[in-house]
Amino acid sequence: MTDVFPDVRRPGTDGTPGSLTTRQGHPVANNQSQKTIGSRGPATLENYHFLEKISHFDRERIPERVVHARGFTAHGEFVATGKIGDEPASTYTRAKLFQEAGKTTPVSVRFSTVIHGRDSSETLRDPRGFATKFRTEDGNWDLVGNNFKVFFIRDAMKFPDVVHAFKADPVTNRQEGKRIFDFISMTPEALHMISFLFSDKGIPKDYMHMDGAGVNTYKMVNADGKAVLVKYQWVSKQGDVGLTQSEADAIQATELGHASKATYEAIEAGNFPQWDLQVQIMSDDAHPELDFDPLDDTKVWPKEQFPFHHIGTMTLNRNVTDFFAENEQIAFGTGVLVDGLDFSDDKMLIGRTFSYSDTQRYRVGPNYLQLPVNQPLPSVTVSTNQRGGQMAYYVDGHTDAHVNYEPNSNGTALPEAAPAGAAYEPEYTARKVQQVIDRENNYAQPGNRYRTELDEAGRVELVSNLLGALGDASEVIKKRMVGHFLRCDEDWGTRVGKGLGIDLDDARKAVEEVDNYWADHGRPNAGKH
Repeated sequence: MTDVFPDVRRPGTDGTPGSLTTRQGHPVANNQSQKTIGSRGPATLENYHFLEKISHFDRERIPERVVHARGFTAHGEFVATGKIGDEPASTYTRAKLFQEAGKTTPVSVRFSTVIHGRDSSETLRDPRGFATKFRTEDGNWDLVGNNFKVFFIRDAMKFPDVVHAFKADPVTNRQEGKRIFDFISMTPEALHMISFLFSDKGIPKDYMHMDGAGVNTYKMVNADGKAVLVKYQWVSKQGDVGLTQSEADAIQATELGHASKATYEAIEAGNFPQWDLQVQIMSDDAHPELDFDPLDDTKVWPKEQFPFHHIGTMTLNRNVTDFFAENEQIAFGTGVLVDGLDFSDDKMLIGRTFSYSDTQRYRVGPNYLQLPVNQPLPSVTVSTNQRGGQMAYYVDGHTDAHVNYEPNSNGTALPEAAPAGAAYEPEYTARKVQQVIDRENNYAQPGNRYRTELDEAGRVELVSNLLGALGDASEVIKKRMVGHFLRCDEDWGTRVGKGLGIDLDDARKAVEEVDNYWADHGRPNAGKH
């Protein structure tokens, strides 16, 4: 496969590495010793090579991501089917990468753990990030998701809180179950995610054996400006395989990076992993016939009503040439959409759209999109009026370097692009409010998953993992969690209650107190089940 961005290593002019130099290009004759007065010193201030070398070393690290700090990146390609269900892709979207069967789009993928730091173990129980950068002829499209189809919360206002609850205690610097379940016990919308995270899918075998999902609800727009709601999911052709807690513990005893290691070695050996991209389609309206809101990230769309359609296959066939340049500096954002793909009114999606790109500007710098790993295809001309900022090293394709504003009177202003299709213009009639959605329904889907998607071994593993995680929680938190599980499924709550030694009637009373709390705070639907 031809590289879609320049090699991060800069070779000599003849294509091979030259002799050792400074960053100024000066040859280095001695890389072992500083310049000193005599062999024993003292050292002199004219040690330019040493000063450049050590000052760069002092700055080798950039701030790690607050979430998704530990990651693994690989490159490959996506091949479209040209169809969505039995219809041409153009029925639903004018996005060019989907239009033709066999159309190939270069991709880069970053898998990651979410909560823990850059040097943490990959065997920890944690959601996994699954972020894909498609380099299309219309610019980049980032599909940024997780390995589960749902999330803990449905409104980005609560994102810092859920992350804080799962991160280390700010005093003890340890992740503690009592903090996690204090938050969860007061946030019943998170129960569906808990049913995934504490199942045997909570620790993937490796990144190859892991499904992915866009999680958020997006829109597709066709040439006529008509839109549909869409959900994306990646299905691993290697299988979606998890580890039990005991299997993960055994691996962690000798290996902290098992998932990255296995995936890297498979690609190096030519055993290229593949995923099928599937979509669910729904008309763009509120769907009052459903018992949940289609924009709610804590819910899945029933596949019986909204079947999955295969729209392409991704193959990862090349590892990075430099981990820092291509894994630490690669940047994704949910706002990176191409024509024919659009936002829905998903409250998590809108919050992520600001947060993700803002994070990259902080971590990598305001010109992070000029880095090779983040650039679009060479055939895509980038033309902006943006100038300056840290690490700017070229001007974005402008015809007149004097002009960085528009309009101007000398005829060199960048023209606005011609529309690729009819404008998509949603209509809004509601008042501006700060309210939760009407159909919270926090218990039905996690209970259904417990009963129908987990076999007996899966239910035993789920309960066992929950008992371990709840061990240091207070009595009231344990009661609340058992009460929530009882509402999801009587058997689920009974098993956890028995394991924790919690009276079930006490648990039901404890969760009613959560209902009363939210009713007092303007959310009478939070406890409906």
